[in-house]
Amino acid sequence: MTKSLTKFTKLSNGVEMPTVGFGTWQIPLNENFKSTIQTAIQLGYRHFDTAQIYNNSVLMGEAIRESGIPRSEFFITSKVWASHRSYESAKEAFEQVRTQLQLDYLDLLLIHWPASQGEPMVWQAQNAGTWRAFEELYKDGLVRAIGVANFLPHHLVPLLARAKITPMVNQLECHPGYTQAAAVRFSEERGMRVQAWSPLGRGALIRHPHLLRIAEAHGVTTAQVALRWAVQNGLMPIPKATELQHQRENLDIFDFELTPEEVDELTRLPQAAFSGLHPDTVTF
Repeated sequence: MTKSLTKFTKLSNGVEMPTVGFGTWQIPLNENFKSTIQTAIQLGYRHFDTAQIYNNSVLMGEAIRESGIPRSEFFITSKVWASHRSYESAKEAFEQVRTQLQLDYLDLLLIHWPASQGEPMVWQAQNAGTWRAFEELYKDGLVRAIGVANFLPHHLVPLLARAKITPMVNQLECHPGYTQAAAVRFSEERGMRVQAWSPLGRGALIRHPHLLRIAEAHGVTTAQVALRWAVQNGLMPIPKATELQHQRENLDIFDFELTPEEVDELTRLPQAAFSGLHPDTVTF
């Protein structure tokens, strides 16, 4: 059994999700996509993160079915894109993704990005309408957990004021050099678990001198240091990897521990490897 299969994070509603997931953003949609996913499954990954905008749900669903592993062992996350920011269109987006995946239910459904620009009353109403659809999907048993992505405190406050169900997850860009401490703290204080997307800073942290030094001290890779930092901070990282060795290394992060001093050093790094994607300035 792969070590990470025994590592789970419990959400506020009691649902357990594998702490380390597998990100599928920007994995090329070619003849190698399914083999990449199937290799990850063989290594022990069970939590896969996809999204409406990634356009890979059909291939993702095929890889899951062809694995021969029961559906119940997988934890599948998808996200509704910015083109579907309303009650009706959010439900349409969910049905589109579920049909493409050919699954009876999703384990986690997220609003991919908050509506956040223009007149506040308008974008707040858009987020609220989308969330109302999510709450109904959850109550109907079509999703096991619901949440948001890229929501900062000023997006969450008006959402929570109208919500009947508090989001269980907030997925944020989060890594050494871009910790989003205020958003993480705000989310956790309200019972949301934080998933870390781009936990390796889109690969830019692999050569960072601070991580190189710490990795050498532990006899591990810099990627493992960044992922271990996330886990020790209570985050759930979803790294992407297409090479077998990197997929294996990204799972193998539970046999060592960073010292409190090392965690603090990485937490205090000056801004580095930020994607540039901020929810208040993106153009989608």
